[in-house]
Amino acid sequence: MEKIDLPRRTVYRLSLYQRCLQKFRETGVETVSSEDLAGAAGVKPTQLRKDLGHVGQFGTRGLGYGVTTLSEAISGILGLSILQPVVMVGVGNLGSALLRYGGFRREGFEIIAAFDSDTEHVKSTTEEMGVPVLPVDQLAAYVQTHGVRVAIIAVPEAAGQSVADDLVEQGVKAILNFSSAVLSVPEGVMVNQVDLAAELGSICFFAS
Repeated sequence: MEKIDLPRRTVYRLSLYQRCLQKFRETGVETVSSEDLAGAAGVKPTQLRKDLGHVGQFGTRGLGYGVTTLSEAISGILGLSILQPVVMVGVGNLGSALLRYGGFRREGFEIIAAFDSDTEHVKSTTEEMGVPVLPVDQLAAYVQTHGVRVAIIAVPEAAGQSVADDLVEQGVKAILNFSSAVLSVPEGVMVNQVDLAAELGSICFFAS
């Protein structure tokens, strides 16, 4: 499918809709109203309809959206019609937890390899994780050989930028960054920053 130019927040919300639709499919729901889908995603129905309007005409007035049809359409728009290969750099506590998470494949992603600078750690974690954990000096060759375009960084702050530079140099176009480093990347490379401490700090305002 030809790539559509969409606002970043719209893309994010489409991924939320896709997750909600997947849950509806798992429970046997075949048709969902805009109100129910919007409620499941935590947005207003008007926002949902506006977002879907960016990518085509979906739904039937009075009947709602076909769950499977809409899910497949959004998957195609997001590039998730086939499993998207992903590499992870950093297999510490956080990286290990992410590798154990079983939900990525349901969302269209597959972590095909992980990399770490601790060679002893590499040897001890490969079998446990079910994903090959390789020395970080093999990262560049692996990314090139397997045509990887998406990566997760879960390394200490001091190593974040250099890892990002290596990934971008080998053609990675999208990075999910769990390190606390603020990454500088060329135009055309997308970085989503996941700062757990900052997220906790922001919600504490509402708990006080």
